[in-house]
Amino acid sequence: MSLSNETVPAAGKAWASKEEFIGCVKLTDWILLLILFLVLLGSFHIHYMLLAGDWDFWIDFKDRRMWPTVAPIVAMCFAAAAQSFFWQKFRLPFGATVAVFALLVGEWINRYDNFWGWTFFPINLVFPSALIPMGFWLDIVLLLSGSWTVTAVVGAMGWGLLFYPSNWPVLAQFHQATEVDGVLLTLADLIGFNYVRTGTPEYIRMIERGTLRTFGKDVVPVAAFFSGFVSMLVYFLWWKVGGWFSTTAYIDNEDV
Repeated sequence: MSLSNETVPAAGKAWASKEEFIGCVKLTDWILLLILFLVLLGSFHIHYMLLAGDWDFWIDFKDRRMWPTVAPIVAMCFAAAAQSFFWQKFRLPFGATVAVFALLVGEWINRYDNFWGWTFFPINLVFPSALIPMGFWLDIVLLLSGSWTVTAVVGAMGWGLLFYPSNWPVLAQFHQATEVDGVLLTLADLIGFNYVRTGTPEYIRMIERGTLRTFGKDVVPVAAFFSGFVSMLVYFLWWKVGGWFSTTAYIDNEDV
């Protein structure tokens, strides 16, 4: 006679009850979702770090020309692929938001631990760009239209146009004009000059000092429209890449 109150599975069965079986299935689903999120976080972070790199690392690199051009185009890749996966497999319109949220989690871990914790750069020099509003926009267009073609045209163009305004509330204070030794420059540039980076590739950055063009002007809209146009092309390509990666293959009974 057993003294334990635990239910013993019947012979030939791994679970003692239907509730235990459903609990195991739910636990497995949560573990798989966590793994999927971490894989998306890691791969998107490496992709963004390698291609957007310095334009997103430093506040003095967030200029009016290259930053609003390069960063949205690079970020569109995984957003389109994730949207393709979630929409084609589950009809869930939040793939882009999930992707940029995963990237943002990875970026903040990297900036806080590596840039501030190990090398002592201040957070206001190295904070990442805001991408969540653009993810919302892309998912809303897909939800309302139900068409990936419309999303590629309208959503991707809005993706490029929204990038600079979405980041402006945080960025504006660093565009404050200041004068040092007779040179007119932004507060962002002044912070950058005080925190020297031995690996800073200054040759890829157009440093502008002493003119009002330094602080914005009409180059930003041109860069945003160009970024939106290229983002359309990137969306078409990476939607297909996402569809290809999420293809489910079945084995015919004859081959078993």
